[in-house]
Amino acid sequence: MKDLIVFYSLEGNTAYAAERIKSRTGADTLRLVPKKAYHDKGFAKFFWGGKSAVMAETPALEDYQLNLAEYDRIIFGFPVWASNYTPPLRTFIRDNAEALKGKRFAAFACQSGAGAEKALAKLAKSLEIDAFEATAVFIDPKAKPAPDKEAQIDAFCSALLS
Repeated sequence: MKDLIVFYSLEGNTAYAAERIKSRTGADTLRLVPKKAYHDKGFAKFFWGGKSAVMAETPALEDYQLNLAEYDRIIFGFPVWASNYTPPLRTFIRDNAEALKGKRFAAFACQSGAGAEKALAKLAKSLEIDAFEATAVFIDPKAKPAPDKEAQIDAFCSALLS
């Protein structure tokens, strides 16, 4: 089975988790990059990111090369914005809707506050699935590293590999 981690990361926490998961599982990665960058500091970060997530925007993404037919499972990773998954994932799902049909899915969310469970449920609904094969919620794994956070990543990887 071949896995692909599709993720968006604003501050590096999701990218950190994606790389750790890649190193433990051998999955490939695809980092989604919006053509227009989101604010990453202060009030503007929360306001514009939250608005974009709540309004279900689909930002234009930088081009990427990908053949989804090569992958059995897609693992989505994202920071939580206003109890939602991030808009770049929404664009990816819209643009690849046909190729995603019949795939298996897992997901992880990174957050500083709350809302990951709601965001994961919204992502599952967008993918038209009842549940993910595995999910995880990581609290600032790069910004605030700790042994228990690495153990959470290990547990998620174990679930993916079983």
